[in-house]
Amino acid sequence: MMGIEERLDRLESLDQIRQLPAKYALCLDMRDMDSMVSLFPADVRVGKEASGRQALRAYMDQTLRTPFTGTSHHIGGHIIEFDDPDHAHGIVYSKNEHERPVEGGQDEWVIMQMMYADDYIRQDGRWYFARRLPLYWYATDLNKPPVGDKKMRWPETEWVEGNFHKLFPSFDEFWARQGDHGGPVPEPAAFDKFLETMRRGQDAPKVKVRAD
Repeated sequence: MMGIEERLDRLESLDQIRQLPAKYALCLDMRDMDSMVSLFPADVRVGKEASGRQALRAYMDQTLRTPFTGTSHHIGGHIIEFDDPDHAHGIVYSKNEHERPVEGGQDEWVIMQMMYADDYIRQDGRWYFARRLPLYWYATDLNKPPVGDKKMRWPETEWVEGNFHKLFPSFDEFWARQGDHGGPVPEPAAFDKFLETMRRGQDAPKVKVRAD
């Protein structure tokens, strides 16, 4: 059992962490790259070769100029679990909308459903994103629902599968069987072990990161 000071610290930490995805979304939509990189630690990794907030700002500045002129990110459910007082991880849903100019034609409105698998770290009393792993389900023109396979359908690109379900084995297991598996119902997951229990040791998939 945690003492009263530890419990208050946990509540304050939860509040700080819960605001990170909303702040990130606002920064992206308002194209405030300086504010966006402040949500990451000073030594944030940027790809395999670079690190630091300036490198992240340059990367995001370039990425968000094309291929869309405006975005709107809608944050959904957010689950947060702590590894220790200064490290945590979580899952947060995001529904994104993108305005995309089309040369010689009518602009397109691309919608996307995804989730982030996040790692969080506290440094000098402030919580930051340590890492954001985007897991996509679909992306498509608003007027073209992505029915069927290969739901990542950015205009003028090859259709591919996303990684929306890859972090959790239960999705493939559900469709691999004909009905209820018939086994006993397990005990509820331990506190702060809900995501770990759902993942059951599943490794994070390799993804091609977009600017969402």
